[in-house]
Formats: sequence, C-alpha cells, structure tokens
Amino acid sequence: MTVTSERSVPRLEFTDAEAGAKEFPDSDARRYNYFEPSKRKQSHYEDVTVDVQPDPRRWLAQGWLYSFADGKGGYPLDWTALKAWGSDRSEPVRSPGSGGQGHGWPAHGWHEFRDPNEGWELTMYRYNASVVRQLTQNIDAARQTKAFEQWRTNWIDFVARHVGAWMHVNHGLGMHVFVQNNRRGPTNMHNTAFAINGMHRLRMAQELALYNMTLADELDGFDGAAHLSAWNTDSAWQGVRETTELLTATNDWAEAIFATNIVFEPLIGELFRSHLVQQAAPGNGDFITPTLMGAEEYDFAERDLSYTTHLFQLLVDDKEFAAHNKDTMQSWLSAWVPRCIAAARTLQPLWSQPDVKPTRFEESLDRVKNRFSELVSGLHLSVPKELAQ
Repeated sequence: MTVTSERSVPRLEFTDAEAGAKEFPDSDARRYNYFEPSKRKQSHYEDVTVDVQPDPRRWLAQGWLYSFADGKGGYPLDWTALKAWGSDRSEPVRSPGSGGQGHGWPAHGWHEFRDPNEGWELTMYRYNASVVRQLTQNIDAARQTKAFEQWRTNWIDFVARHVGAWMHVNHGLGMHVFVQNNRRGPTNMHNTAFAINGMHRLRMAQELALYNMTLADELDGFDGAAHLSAWNTDSAWQGVRETTELLTATNDWAEAIFATNIVFEPLIGELFRSHLVQQAAPGNGDFITPTLMGAEEYDFAERDLSYTTHLFQLLVDDKEFAAHNKDTMQSWLSAWVPRCIAAARTLQPLWSQPDVKPTRFEESLDRVKNRFSELVSGLHLSVPKELAQ
C-alpha cells in the first residue's frame, strides 16, 4: 500500500496591509476633514466637490499623472492672468520616496472658492428639470387657450426674428465660454460652477428653439427661419454677434467668465431681456414669451451672477495678489465695456419695432449702466470711463 505524505503549504498570515484594515482616530468618521468648510459644518456640496480634482500643490504627492503635448501637466495656473494666494510657489521637487517633502500644503488660495449656490450634478439636474417642466406647462396652457392668437402682427415678426436670434447668443456663450472653461479652472469647485452656468445657457437656447418650432405650428405667417437671417445679416444684431464671438475666442478662462457675467450680461443680456422683451410683450398681447425671458433672467441674476461675484471678490481681496488682480480686472473692464456699450447701441432700432413700445432705449440703457456701476463698485473696482459712451 502506497503512503501519501502530507503536503506542506505556506501558512496564511495577515499583515493588516489590506485596504481599510488599519484603524486611526477618524476611522468611523462619516465626513471628510481634509478641508476647511465655509460654514460651521461642511455641506454635502463640499463633500462631493472639494479636492475632487487633484492638485500637486495640495495633496497629490506624486505629481501630475499626465501632461499635455507641450509638457504642461494637469491644470496649469497660467491659463489665467489672475493669481491666488500661494500660486507663485512651485510644485514640490519629486524624488523616489520624497512625497514632496519640504513644501507646505495646502499651497494656494484657489481652493478657497465655494459656489454660494452649492451646485453639483444632482442639484443641476433637479433645477433644470424643474424649470423645463414649468416652461413646458406654460406653453401647453397657452396652446390650449389659444393665447397666441392675441398677438399683434408686428409682434409675431419681432419674436420670430429677434427673440429667436437670442438663442444664438445663449448657444455660443454656453458651449464656447462656460462648457469650454469647465476644463480650464484650477479647482473642481470652479469647474462645476462653470458647467452649471453652461447648462443654464444651453437649456435656454434649446427652450427658445423649441418655442420657435411651437410658434411656427400655432401662428399663421410665423417664419421659423427668420432668426437665422436676423443673426447673420440684420445690422441691429451684428454688434452683439461680434462681441459674442470675441468672448468665445478668449483664451484666459477668468477673463472669459468675467467679461461675460460681469460686463456682457448686465449691459446687453439684461437690456434685451428685461428692458425690451419683458416690457414690450404684455402690451402686444404676449404673456408667454416673458416667462422664458424671466427664467433666463433668474438663472443669471440669482444664480450665475452670485457665484461670479463671489469668485472675483475672493481674488480682489486675495492676501497676496489683490493689487495684481485688481489691475488685471480693471484692464479687462477697459477692454470689454466699450465693446458691450457699442453692441448695446446697435440694438437700439429694436425698441421702435413693436406696436406697443417699451421704455425709451436711452432710459433703458441708463438703468443697466447704473446696475453695472453698482456691481463693479461692489467688487472694489473703478467704474471705467468708457461706460459714458
């Protein structure tokens, strides 16, 4: 009979090296503690946005894991002329096992920014879905009650050409200013805010396009393609079109956001939406179009402008680069204010086209200039002399 000897196998030993095995004081903590919350307790928004985008000047000890073709890694800080505290400090010198020693972290003040709207993916979907639902209900109710039949003939053409033309502004700025800069900001907090701002603009571009199609079905004589000729050839729109295209071609992400939300929107966007369309529409039998313009006005005035002013307020108050940032923003104001004022003045002929007219153009322009001046002064910047043009 053959005897089989017992086989010897290595003994299984636990080294406590597996993930989650080691216990430390915060092992049972339900929240992160590697950042300073903006309020007494950290919010869900901060949990899902702060430091999600890595930064070797902060916690990414091994340096950038990738780089662009020109050798720049990750999110270069020189993508804008503005600076935040500590951004002049170089990345830690790396060597095997160094872990970036000798470099104090966190290294710069870009990470101080928090969106006051506390927006992230879930809140963005919920908010936009709510707005779309409400606008859809308004338009459906107008169709059922034949409210479009109350419109004056000149107003039908005005909406087809000029309200329709605004969708091109929204699409251009949404896609090529905010969505494009979603990749260029220095932290995830910046880029999430830019993405949400972009979705606001693209959502409204889509709403205006769908509205245009609805009106083409509901109104005899409504030219669904009139907005194209207005945007491409109407002299009243060429100043706005040129300014919009210049904004989309601006490489400095901070300048693009600043020029769009601090200059273009108060001087042109609010002028067109609030002081022309929303004022003229009711007198011409239209109570539906103002709901679309009002939704966009709320997006900007109550949400997008809120994060923008907070973002640039931090930079003009920066503990290290306040003077540099103020000088830079002042130069942006000097460049963009005259462009936007000139573009706003090209819109003047639109004020005379409705049968029932809104407040005079010059009075409307003075109102947006006053609001703009308050906005600039609130950022501790000087109102540029070009505003008087």
